[in-house]
Amino acid sequence: MVTLTATAYTIPTDAPEGDGTLAWSSTTLVLAEASADGVTGIGWTYAPAVAAQIITGMLADVVTDADPDDVPAAWLAMQRRIRNAGRPGVAGMALSAVDNALWDLKARRHGLPLARLLGGARAVVEVYGSGGFTTYDADRQHAQLAGWVHEQGIPRVKIKIGESWGADTGRDLARMAAARKTIGDAELYVDANGGYARKQAIRVMRTAADLDVRWFEEPVSSDDLAGLGQVRDAVRPDVAAGEYGYDLVYFARMAPHVDCLQIDVTRCGGITEFQRAAAVAAAHGLEVSGHCAPHQHLAVAAATPNMRHLEWFHDHARIETMLFADAATPIGGRVTPHRDAPGNGYAFRRADAEKWRVQ
Repeated sequence: MVTLTATAYTIPTDAPEGDGTLAWSSTTLVLAEASADGVTGIGWTYAPAVAAQIITGMLADVVTDADPDDVPAAWLAMQRRIRNAGRPGVAGMALSAVDNALWDLKARRHGLPLARLLGGARAVVEVYGSGGFTTYDADRQHAQLAGWVHEQGIPRVKIKIGESWGADTGRDLARMAAARKTIGDAELYVDANGGYARKQAIRVMRTAADLDVRWFEEPVSSDDLAGLGQVRDAVRPDVAAGEYGYDLVYFARMAPHVDCLQIDVTRCGGITEFQRAAAVAAAHGLEVSGHCAPHQHLAVAAATPNMRHLEWFHDHARIETMLFADAATPIGGRVTPHRDAPGNGYAFRRADAEKWRVQ
């Protein structure tokens, strides 16, 4: 018998954050807890607080009688339950959080680290520093990037561009040049969050040719598959997208149009579907990259043969370090999943989080 509970916490950012197409001042984490035989597993997603209600109101009863070891069976039952609610979107995020919690529960019940339960393809996971928000001034951007590269030794970092839906490419280019000056020989990544038009994206990257950008994320809308392919074929950096994938069909459609497929374990359907999406990418000869929520990704990232790296996203890494005991720290651009404690190795700091609870 499995019991599900869920809570939601809205945490203010440490400074205004924004990208090419959105700005925000807080982030909501929805925590799912799955319990059986006196053991509790945890999983989470970053979603509107209503995802907690979906977990307790739609998903809890379909896993009540599930064998806690049969996570794929529970996943299938939950996936069927949310059919009419809509798999893409908030319901898919709720499903993801529960699936992640069920895998953690299984590992804890058997006294195994989750990374061991899933099996290892690598001992450590490569990460890249991600932030460089369009809302940052020059000093804040410099301090963040310099901290990652020169203090923590992370050899690849990403900034946001495509400001105001591509309306200020001059500032985009200036910020890219400033980033290159800050990081020296480290790899420079950029993310337009779909803010550019097709040829605009190509022009920006050609103008920035001397900056040696290695990664161009969502140069155009991720819904514009032909546009992603057009940009990919015209620029030198690897073109990446996929963070809004909620099912396998999405990843199968996108794979022919990108150089690296992004997957988000807190959106795609949890660990169960992450592994299947990675297999879809592998069938197209692609590597995958984990999108945001770094600590939720670590175990499955280490288990994925075609894993390139994981996004050490400033907002989520900060929240997870505050709210989960024994959070990891990148060393030289690498993070090691917990292999000395049952489950994912994290304990939720409930008392610390209570002041931000909204659900």
